[in-house]
Amino acid sequence: MQTTLKIGTRGSLLALAQAHETRARLVAAHGLPEAAFEIVVITTSGDRVQDRPLSEAGGKGLFTKEIEEALLDGRIDIAVHSSKDMPTALPDGLELSAFLPREDAREAFISRKAARIADLPAGAKVGSSSLRRQALIRRMRPDLDVVLFRGNVQTRLRKLDEGVADGTILALAGLKRLGLEHLVTDLMSLEAFPPAPGQGAICIESRIGDQQTGALLAPIHDVPTGQALACERAFLAALDGSCRTPIAGYATVDGERLVFSGLILTPDGTDICEVAREGLAADAALIGAEAGADVRARAGAEFFEGWS
Repeated sequence: MQTTLKIGTRGSLLALAQAHETRARLVAAHGLPEAAFEIVVITTSGDRVQDRPLSEAGGKGLFTKEIEEALLDGRIDIAVHSSKDMPTALPDGLELSAFLPREDAREAFISRKAARIADLPAGAKVGSSSLRRQALIRRMRPDLDVVLFRGNVQTRLRKLDEGVADGTILALAGLKRLGLEHLVTDLMSLEAFPPAPGQGAICIESRIGDQQTGALLAPIHDVPTGQALACERAFLAALDGSCRTPIAGYATVDGERLVFSGLILTPDGTDICEVAREGLAADAALIGAEAGADVRARAGAEFFEGWS
């Protein structure tokens, strides 16, 4: 059968799980066989760089650059991403055209040595590559040793077994999509350990003006997730968010109402600036942008100087 849509994705097990979920939803929505939707694996710069933080290697765009190039030149028709990996500025000609229903956005603590992060002994090593997670860990437990922990989920779990770290923080959504939820030692509350903007949501990127693809994606787009992510991404954009900035943000939508909370931290976790907003879900992007502008104004320029 002729392929109807080519789906671009990274090659990690989690990325493939997300691509397969997208394909399954398209199959169900249109009554077409799986063969109509081809999954195309693309290796990105972010997959190749494992020896240093993303902030030093080029930022979030390292996970999307090669996939977006394939999208722009027509080798693929859509790209499936983890929303939290997406830069706020997309290449000319591309847009985020659909979001799948959001998974649980909470963070999961995993350790072979302690039931909770609070139970780790002073000086224990906690691995993470995220500046947000590092800052939040230091805020909770300044006596812990936070170490760089790059790699996919399986690599990080192997490093735990090898004793590279005594614990780590991973997104619960990814663990659930991989069938690894049983490995979670403790779930972190959204209040104590707020997620990255976009965490738990799969987004689909496509070419602007591609009406045929848009028609295929429309039935699988989840409106409340799209509204929540519009708010969170606007918050991130207002703060010039990148891999150098410890930023958390989370929006929920209930009917026509949206509730958002966000914060920024210094990398050592000692200083924090929080914000909360609510309003009409239809105004999601405006709410996020105003929340970001408010935080930037209250935090002041000195707060941001340490991030560069």
